[in-house]
Amino acid sequence: MLLNCHTFYSLRYGTLSEQDFIAQMEQGGYTHAALTDINNTSAFFSSLRLAQQRGVTLIPGIDFRNGVHQCFVAIAKNPAGWATLNRFCSETPPGKIPERAPLWENVFVIYPFRRDAFFALQANEFIGVHPRDLPQLPFSTWRHHTHKLVALATATFRNKRDFNAHRLLRAIDNNCLLSKLPITEQADANDLYYNKAALQHLYREWLQLLDQADALLKSCAFDFEFGIPQNKSVFSESPGEDARLLEALARNGLQYRYSRVTPLITERLEKELQIIREKNFVAYFLISWDIVRYAKSKGYFYVGRGSGANSLVAYCLGITDVDPIELDLYFERFINLYRENPPDFDMDFSWKDREDVTRYIFEKHGTTYTALLGAYNTFQYRAAIRELGKVFGLPKEEIDVLTATEVPKDEMGALIHRYSAYIQDFPNYLSIHAGGILISAKPIHAFSATFMPPKGFPTVHFDMHIAEDVGLYKFDILSQRGLGHIKDTVTYVQENQGITVDIHNIPKFKSDPAVRRLLETGHTMGCFYVESPAMRQLLRKMGCSDYISLVAASSIIRPGVARSGMMQEYIRRYRFPEARQRAHPVMLEIMPETFGVMVYQEDVIKVAHYFADLTLAEADVLRRGMSGKSRSKEAFQRVKERFYINCAQKGYATELTGEVWHQIESFAGYSFSKGHSASYAVESFQSLFLKAYHPLEFMCAVINNFGGFYRTEFYIHEARLAGATVLPPCINRSEAACIITGKDIYLGFIFINGLEQQLIRRLLWDRAHRGAFQDLEDFVMRLQPSLEQLKLLIKAGAFSFTGLHNKTLYWKAHTAVGKTIPAGTEYVQTALFAPEQRPFTLPEFHTNTLETAYDQMELFGFTLESPFKLVAVPLPPTPPADEMLRFEGRIITLIGYLVTIKPTRTVKGDRMYFGTFLDPNGQWIDTTHFAPVAKAYPFRGKGVYRLTGKVDVAYGVPSLTVHAMEKLPLLPDPRVE
Repeated sequence: MLLNCHTFYSLRYGTLSEQDFIAQMEQGGYTHAALTDINNTSAFFSSLRLAQQRGVTLIPGIDFRNGVHQCFVAIAKNPAGWATLNRFCSETPPGKIPERAPLWENVFVIYPFRRDAFFALQANEFIGVHPRDLPQLPFSTWRHHTHKLVALATATFRNKRDFNAHRLLRAIDNNCLLSKLPITEQADANDLYYNKAALQHLYREWLQLLDQADALLKSCAFDFEFGIPQNKSVFSESPGEDARLLEALARNGLQYRYSRVTPLITERLEKELQIIREKNFVAYFLISWDIVRYAKSKGYFYVGRGSGANSLVAYCLGITDVDPIELDLYFERFINLYRENPPDFDMDFSWKDREDVTRYIFEKHGTTYTALLGAYNTFQYRAAIRELGKVFGLPKEEIDVLTATEVPKDEMGALIHRYSAYIQDFPNYLSIHAGGILISAKPIHAFSATFMPPKGFPTVHFDMHIAEDVGLYKFDILSQRGLGHIKDTVTYVQENQGITVDIHNIPKFKSDPAVRRLLETGHTMGCFYVESPAMRQLLRKMGCSDYISLVAASSIIRPGVARSGMMQEYIRRYRFPEARQRAHPVMLEIMPETFGVMVYQEDVIKVAHYFADLTLAEADVLRRGMSGKSRSKEAFQRVKERFYINCAQKGYATELTGEVWHQIESFAGYSFSKGHSASYAVESFQSLFLKAYHPLEFMCAVINNFGGFYRTEFYIHEARLAGATVLPPCINRSEAACIITGKDIYLGFIFINGLEQQLIRRLLWDRAHRGAFQDLEDFVMRLQPSLEQLKLLIKAGAFSFTGLHNKTLYWKAHTAVGKTIPAGTEYVQTALFAPEQRPFTLPEFHTNTLETAYDQMELFGFTLESPFKLVAVPLPPTPPADEMLRFEGRIITLIGYLVTIKPTRTVKGDRMYFGTFLDPNGQWIDTTHFAPVAKAYPFRGKGVYRLTGKVDVAYGVPSLTVHAMEKLPLLPDPRVE
């Protein structure tokens, strides 16, 4: 009987989750219902899954509206009708829904009742009568056409609280005060989820309308079986041809990858191919292979990672570069006969190349069958407080207090907190998954409507969890800047030195002594995944110098393992073989390579299977739960109980079982598969090799890719340490990004804050076609920049080649330009119309490096001068940071320039910090600021600090536990009079 039901996926309008919606159907006594969210299809399949479990027949539909104005409700008669609605919803721009629906064959259309609006209806069209319309019905022409009338009791709220939340959501959506929210922007307060008896009472004089609504609903059928793969299942012409192609590619790749193919390798390949065929994953592999084949044809760098690296077939097809035989990667982590979902390939491309790879996928498989995966931006508690504070008209200062307060002091604050908690996790708007692409066997609109985000590719309305329920498994096409700086470094080395680097010669990199030294000493700045302060410390503590150890380090640095204490235990057992005796014999036998410590996701499967005798299917439930991919808490809890029961039956002590389970729990949401870590380690070795042998080109590439843990100024500092001369932009030498010539690195124009992209493009074009600029006057005559833009270039040092002082250039700029030209205005000027130049004599100006430093800080966000030269007080003599080991256990004072801070909390919940500084010699200082010190001596932004504390040493790696800290004042800005 309910033809118009809403969930909170009627965005910033509805208030019920899918679970609440189905609960209302059950409690209301309904066996059939139509889910018709407003211009949205996100909730249907997640609701259908629940409905099937509860015995409710759910029919899909859409409530088509322009804003709040309802045009019509459309209900699918069958799957074909659902596809029709999804297509219409996708193709109709927001706010452009017509008042009359197209003539649809497999769809029922229900128009809202309007007393004086009588019009002819098609066979599939009806008029929906809301309870509020019943008093007017006897006075309308529609009373003579009751066979075309159905009850349309819109169901949006359960109670008054839901309605209040709805009004708040509508005020947020309209960006207005609640007191100013128009009635026309709100729902009817009586749009309730009435139970069946209440609904019959409301329509007691028009029960025919309920009967006709019920008949309409029961004439619809939407049968859907979950768990059936819906991905594109044939890559070539037939499944048989796919199988033959996959086998041929795998065998050819085997000969390429291995100089000697052993029986063990052949057996592994045969086993994998058989399982891939049995699980119908052949097309999934071939599509992935085709994607990387295209990338190779375009010269794009990529990394195949994730659990796919556990597959020999993937290695042979070139999807990954990780040898699973070398690393003894556990294939059952990737695919086993109990695993229903396909394998997971994460394919990383440079941020510059990913969009083209995505375009290729859409063109190859067609937009009819291809879509980006959706995601939801949800209301978070603190952000909701801010939104509701604005809705109630509170000033910013009061809102700031509310967000920082756990217990509000007044009734208004309590109300805001209460409703912020209520709408917390409500979907706010549709977004895009980080990199998921769906390639379906059926048209995408068989499953969902799509929207078109700025990326320009159709995107479904549901997320990865619903996609997996439906049977659509994503291809992850991701981007990272690490690949960009590797690719650019190779290019720069070729251009600057004439050397061709084979960046795929991984065996050479793994054994290179210079690369190993960088790892051991933690000199990894700029290198993918191994440059953060925590990672540098870990590498030094381990004395990590080989590929296998780096694979482990890439995983144990993850928060879950680190917080559980297992990272410290791993380091201890790595450094001191006698400590390995602490491991339980069974754990040591299962994981000898990591000394009985769980490091990788597949260790969870191994321990669950071999230590606790869980089946592979149960172990996979456990693994998915720990990686945050499980949607069934009940299934996870059952496996946990089985774990404890089995361990007890095997005679393990309760303490041992608890300790092992604690290790497993530490993986929740954070751990890597070994193949994933190995993929990262391969890319790290590529970066390390380039840094070891081509450090200047490498740091230039890191700067240009704007990626990494640190700010640009610290990569510039690292380039200087490697021997580079870093120069400000130059109108005759620089490009948009940084360039390297010999040992000179010129900053790019894009680093000049406020410089317009249009001027940069014109400058580069003019210089390329008409040659270098002779002086400032020549530049002005050819480009006609505005005075403001010209002064930015002068201040940045871009005219320093003229040998003139900036103040002289400012005088010339005013004379040359003559007047301020509006920014962005295009000019075409010849020498005939050049402004007349009048000779005059300027006073002599003197260079002031302090003034230059402040100019650079204003324009670049940093100075090319040493920040220590800007300190207003004399720097006291202090030990260099690289000699801290000599002072173990002693109190010393160091001077450091703040690089970064990492906030965290103690076990009591107090705020503390880990800091990273550079000393005047460019060496690292790692600091610890416990809660009392952090409160007494807070950080005061970037700058130079005097640090006093105790030198602590762990595994030969020193750090300073700070007791007192003072930010040193800077010399005054000489530009300010």
